[in-house]
Amino acid sequence: MLRHCAGVSRRVCGGSRSYSQDVEEAAAVYVHWPYCEKRCTYCNFNKYIARSDNEDAVRSCLVREARTLIQLSQVRRVTSVFFGGGTPSLASPSTIGAVLEEISKYASLPQDAEISLEANPTSLGESRLQGFRDAGVNRLSVGVQSLDDGDLLLLGRTHTASDALRTVEEARRIFPGRTSVDVMFGLPGQNLASWHSTLHRILEHCDDHVSLYQLTLERGTLMFKWKEKAQVTFPDQELTAQMYEDARSILRGAGFRQYEVSNFARNGAVSTHNLSYWLGKQYIGIGPGAHGRFIVRTDQGKRRQARIQTLEPEPWMKEVMSNGHGTRKVTELSDYEILSELLVLGLRTDIGVSHKRWNDLAPTFGLHGLFKASQELKDLQEEGLLVLDEEGLRCSGRGLAVLDSLLLPILNQLQDSWAQSEKIQPHQPQPTAQK
Repeated sequence: MLRHCAGVSRRVCGGSRSYSQDVEEAAAVYVHWPYCEKRCTYCNFNKYIARSDNEDAVRSCLVREARTLIQLSQVRRVTSVFFGGGTPSLASPSTIGAVLEEISKYASLPQDAEISLEANPTSLGESRLQGFRDAGVNRLSVGVQSLDDGDLLLLGRTHTASDALRTVEEARRIFPGRTSVDVMFGLPGQNLASWHSTLHRILEHCDDHVSLYQLTLERGTLMFKWKEKAQVTFPDQELTAQMYEDARSILRGAGFRQYEVSNFARNGAVSTHNLSYWLGKQYIGIGPGAHGRFIVRTDQGKRRQARIQTLEPEPWMKEVMSNGHGTRKVTELSDYEILSELLVLGLRTDIGVSHKRWNDLAPTFGLHGLFKASQELKDLQEEGLLVLDEEGLRCSGRGLAVLDSLLLPILNQLQDSWAQSEKIQPHQPQPTAQK
């Protein structure tokens, strides 16, 4: 039976027992719904055309895999759940509710935990939105992409600009303060004037969260083939860079904080789920092709693993029915790999990497040590692209715009510093201090 978010049954393991806030005790959960109505011309994600006869089977497998992986991780608290895809708004609210109910049986899922769902305008209506709300969803991410019908047609989207605006309006009423919109730039034929027009229209209708994504051409997509055949013309690199800078300026002027390279929020409406990825916290991936990063608690050790689920829905379901989960690949991460991921993801945010988080993982050398050993990093700091202070390491506003060019020297220095630290014998006797 479906219930309103505030009434969803969420068992707190151990009754009133208070659990540690340590990252090992908690995890975010990502649930992948693999189906879409059609494949967009630019998309190479792990998605498939929806079937009308297998939702019960998919629901059963999502529920079973959620149970297995949460038990395997032994996390005591789930901090957030994100239903992504694909187009998870094609699933019925009962499927979303069933997964949330199963998660809450094996870990504490607080009433105020962020529960997000990605949605496309064509798969929604007022009654369906309310159904998702009743199932436990409290945040919606709407794939608007553009407010130009010509752009939407070229992208292969199945909705119009008016469909998108109507959906955003409905979503804001049902999920006030927790409706996000996705918008793309760098589209074929797009110029600064049309991009500015799109942004200003978005600001007239959006809530408190906007995600900006530059169109990236992926080999094997229909749009990539169009470019190879010179059937469409794209903005050059300089123009797309200006589009990004203009968008940052316009959104800041409207009161938005750029808390991540592609994400902007005002009134505190940051996505706590996505922040958990970027700040290097644990997350459990459920569903075909989902990725996870969490510690599997066994007698043999407590090292974080990178886990990838089987891509295709049908083989994934067979594996879940046979083994309880569809994990296809498991890689035990070294401390160095965890540090590398922490830098690559953490520096995408305006928070950056804190000294505490870094020192928990690398007690032999600190962030200041990286900079002392590298003149190139010192130069980037002096140029105002990187900030290293008492809080930690982060990019400046200008640095976020050119993050890719900053990561290579940072990672190179990490590799050198790590190799040097490995030469130090961890149990070497220390000299006695003289008075």
